[in-house]
This record gives sequence, C-alpha cells and structure tokens, in this order.
Amino acid sequence: MVLHLQGRRVVRAVELAGHFEVNIRTVYRDIAALGEAGVPISGEAGVGYCLMKGYQLPPVMFTAEEATSLFVGGELVKRFTDASLHTPMVSALDKLRAVLPKERQDHIEKLTQRTLVYGRPDQIVPEAAAQRWLITVQQGVVLRRVLRMDYRGRGQEVNTPREVEPLGIVFYGGAWYLVAWCRLRQDYRHFRVDRIRGLELSSVVFAAREDFSLVKHMKEATTREDVLPVKVWFANRAQDRARRESQATLVKGEVRESGAEFALYAWSLEWLARWLLSFGADAEALAPAKLRKLVKQEARAVLEKYQD
Repeated sequence: MVLHLQGRRVVRAVELAGHFEVNIRTVYRDIAALGEAGVPISGEAGVGYCLMKGYQLPPVMFTAEEATSLFVGGELVKRFTDASLHTPMVSALDKLRAVLPKERQDHIEKLTQRTLVYGRPDQIVPEAAAQRWLITVQQGVVLRRVLRMDYRGRGQEVNTPREVEPLGIVFYGGAWYLVAWCRLRQDYRHFRVDRIRGLELSSVVFAAREDFSLVKHMKEATTREDVLPVKVWFANRAQDRARRESQATLVKGEVRESGAEFALYAWSLEWLARWLLSFGADAEALAPAKLRKLVKQEARAVLEKYQD
C-alpha cells in the first residue's frame, strides 16, 4: 500500500479498495496500522490519502519474475507503439538492468537473446489465464531445463504429453510461441503457449545446441519450400471462428468492405480450400491463384451433389 501511495499524489480509499480487491473497512484499518507503525500518511475526508512530503521507501529490488515481465512489456512497446516511445523505453530498460543484481542481469540478457517479436499485434489478445505458463516457459529457456507439458494442438480433443528442450520464445500473430526441440518428434517444433494444458519445469538440464540460431530458424520456418504465403479475406462476423480454427497464425492486414484481409502460411492449399469453403460467402481466397482455383473446384463439386 505504501508503494502504491508513493507513486501517486493523492489516492482515495475507494481506489485503494478496488486496486487491492478489499473492502473500504480493510483500507481504513490498514491505513491506521501504517500510521501506528510510523509511516506518515496524511488523509482528508472527501479528498484521499497521501504520503507526507519527504518520506521515501528504500530502493525496492525486483524479483526475477517482475524484471522479466517488465522486459517483455518493453519489447512489445518498442515493437508495437509509436516511435516516440522507443528511446524512453530503451532508457527505462537500461535503468532496470542497472539496479538488478548480477545474476538477474544475466537472466535478462539470456532472455533478450532468446526472445523475438515479429509483425504487429492481432486485435484478439489471448486471455491472461491462457498465458499463465509464459513465466515458466521463460525460466526453461534461460536455465536450459527440460519442460514437461501436456499440449493440445489445434483441433485435437486430447492432450499429448511432451518433453521438450526450450530454445526460444517468439511473439507473432498476437500469440506467444515456444520454440523447442521435441523429444517425442525428434525435431524442432513451435508450441502456442495458450494451448499448453499443464507444465512442469524439470530439474533436467539439457546441453546447449551450439548450431541453433533462433533468428535463422524462424527465417527458415517461413521460407521453406513446402510453406506457401497465402492471403484471404474474412467477413467481420467470421473472424473469431477463423482465428480459433486456423492451423496457422492469421496476421490482419487491410480492412475493406465489411471484413479484412489476412496473411498466413499454409502447408496444404487443398485443406485450406475446403476450410475456406465452409465459411460460404464470409470468406474469399485472394492469393495465390492456385488457391482460388482449388476453392472453385471444391464449390463445383458441392454444387453437383445438389443438381436435380
């Protein structure tokens, strides 16, 4: 409560109650207890509470989780906000690192090297509850410790147990992804953090993969010969469903008519054509031309089934 007051000129009791999720009587009781403990709090009915001028708490040390959260928020600010905020944010992050002890500075430095932010944020942001595993994922990446998780891929009805070696964290298309070596598949895999159903940070430390580069891996992942860039249009009323069901991340682009264009990468144009057709007039394949042709063929096949 003192930290909250120290960062503001005047705070009303109802605001304190709302911030700390307690009732007004608890606020009054705690304010009185702080006064008895020697904290000089001034209060005026109808105005609010404030700390007496000159009173300061000693410097507060950030926990590793708090420092990590501020770093991640700073990276998103630098990527997705106006350029006028970039320099102040870089300066703020430098000051943050300066007050951290050596081991936490190393933690942030390793996380910096293993975190990438791409594109621009989608309008649909995953719920906070769905992202509750992000801190644990970050710990696994920095400490090089194996993660044991239950994962439910898109369209799956059951969880799949996995043991993975976490190598990096990437934000794109409005979601966080863990890039890891999957011991089950014996290959690199991307796991959406909000699709993790259970997660454990094991005590097993895995050897560093000296030949792995997160930047290089992400570049190769989007330029593989079997991955094709696709552009589609979805009506506004169909966009929530499209995001839920898409096997690839949808990145929103130009808004036109009563919908918007989206870019994505597809491994199967045949599957994508059938899926787009399920939206009826609420979806349109824009590019490549082969995708439009496949949608037309599927539509004709459906039409033939209804010919009398």
